Amino acid sequence: MRAFATIIAAAATLAALPAAATLATGAKAPTFSTRGAMAGKVISVDLAKELRRGPVVLYFFPAAFTGGCNAEARAFAEAVPQFEAAGARVIGMSADDVPTLQKFSSSECAGKFAVASAGPRVIAGYDVALGQAIKGRNVTSRTSYVIGRDGRIAFVHADMNPAEHVQTTLAAVKRLAAR
Repeated sequence: MRAFATIIAAAATLAALPAAATLATGAKAPTFSTRGAMAGKVISVDLAKELRRGPVVLYFFPAAFTGGCNAEARAFAEAVPQFEAAGARVIGMSADDVPTLQKFSSSECAGKFAVASAGPRVIAGYDVALGQAIKGRNVTSRTSYVIGRDGRIAFVHADMNPAEHVQTTLAAVKRLAAR
C-alpha cells in the first residue's frame, strides 16, 4: 500500500509541473553569448557566430549527471557525425555551472559537442524554466530547438522523455538541409 501511495504522489508531482511553453516555429531565436565547455576545456559559446556556420540544434537538458541527461548526451554524441553531415552543429544547454559542464562535456558528451551554461536571460528567452530544482540545482525543461541559419526556429521538440530528441531533431535538420 505504501508503494502505491508513493507512485500516486510521484504522479501528482509530475502532473503539477508546468506545461512546457516553447518558442513557436518561425520565431526569431534569442541570441546569446555564454561560457561552456567542450572536451573538458572552457569555451565561449555565441549563437550568432555558430549560426554563421550553419543550422544549430540547441538542446536544453535539466541537469548534468542525471540518468536521462546522461543518456541523451551520449545519444547526441553518437549522432554528431550525422548532424555534421547535414550541416548542423549541436549545442547542449543547462543551468549547470561551467565546472560541472567541463566534466560532463568529457564524460557524457565524449568531447563531441559543446555544452553551455544557460543563465536566467537565456532560460527565459527560450521559455525553458522548469520551475523546480533537482537536489537543490536549478533545472531547465528538456526542449530541443533546431535553429536555421537565418536565426529562426525551424523545429521544436519538447518532451521530458529524452528518447526521441536525437532522432526527431536529426530528421528536422535533414528536412531543413533539403530545402
